[in-house]
Amino acid sequence: MTEPQPLTEIETRIAALVAGEEDVIAKMATVACELFQSDDRFDWVGFYRVTAPGMLKIGPYQGGHGCLVIPFDKGVCGAAARTGEVQLVDDVDAFPGHIACSSSTRSEIVLPVRDDTGALLGVLDIDSDRPAAFTGADAAMLERMLTATFGG
Repeated sequence: MTEPQPLTEIETRIAALVAGEEDVIAKMATVACELFQSDDRFDWVGFYRVTAPGMLKIGPYQGGHGCLVIPFDKGVCGAAARTGEVQLVDDVDAFPGHIACSSSTRSEIVLPVRDDTGALLGVLDIDSDRPAAFTGADAAMLERMLTATFGG
């Protein structure tokens, strides 16, 4: 069994801000805001919520306009929702079916967001104008933060 990783500063801050909050949208808005301001690699941070079977719709976000609707069978966000796996994309132009919500995005990380029953609430999408901006360590920290915040 591996030892638990110490909480990062951003994880600690988000945990304090959402402590006791039950509303999922309020938590998503807080997470998006805090993450967006926490790292200069992050040019867009937001959530796409499951609003119908096989369909994601824009949720709380920070940055320029996002795509309004993304089917599970399209793009990086759809892949994360469809497979339930983290999508770590070093070069969005090399990702088959990538949806270009912003022409400046070069790399992306998208993580499924689940509640305590395991139901898919949506995905957390973070874009960067830098190629290969995200690492496995980023994915691990974000997964821990999402589990602590939303369950799942």
